[in-house]
Amino acid sequence: MSQMEQVKALREKTGAGIVDVKKALDEAAGDEAKAIDILRKRGQDKALKKGDRETHEGIVVSYIHSNDRIGALVKLFCETDFVARNEDFRALAHDIAMHITAAAPQFVKPEDVSAELIEKEKAIWIEQLAQEGKPAEMLEKILAGKEQKFRNDLALLTQSFVKDPSKTVGALITENIHKIGENIQVGGFVRYAL
Repeated sequence: MSQMEQVKALREKTGAGIVDVKKALDEAAGDEAKAIDILRKRGQDKALKKGDRETHEGIVVSYIHSNDRIGALVKLFCETDFVARNEDFRALAHDIAMHITAAAPQFVKPEDVSAELIEKEKAIWIEQLAQEGKPAEMLEKILAGKEQKFRNDLALLTQSFVKDPSKTVGALITENIHKIGENIQVGGFVRYAL
């Protein structure tokens, strides 16, 4: 495969610009997997810069599972109505609604998990650790790790994406921020189940 074909193929996979793809391929010495990692890291940097921009447009999308017993509504924000009508943005919203239906997150971000819920869980963890005979000096570190995992498991943005468990929903959104070129935020969601 010629370098131009490689650049074109990588550009189609990542949505990155030609110059960015060429630089990443040069930096990765032609290794496509490394180039994708480089582009993703740069994309995340760009996404972080866009993260401060206001999101006041968007869409509400629904997903109903094929058994008609579980469904979700998700509010996804972007910066402009032009992007709100974009097919990639709508597909992202649909994927997030489907993920919510399948994975049942309870919060958008890990920091949204309530202190009361954490305290209830900590009491259980302390009891479990005491029964396991864990040393007292290790308790604080173990509890911190358990709390972080608990928060991540309950939060949409830190859950592994159901269609591609190698990335989180947050990483999926970051990739789309880079691809679409606007800040994207989950404004909220509701999951229904019978």
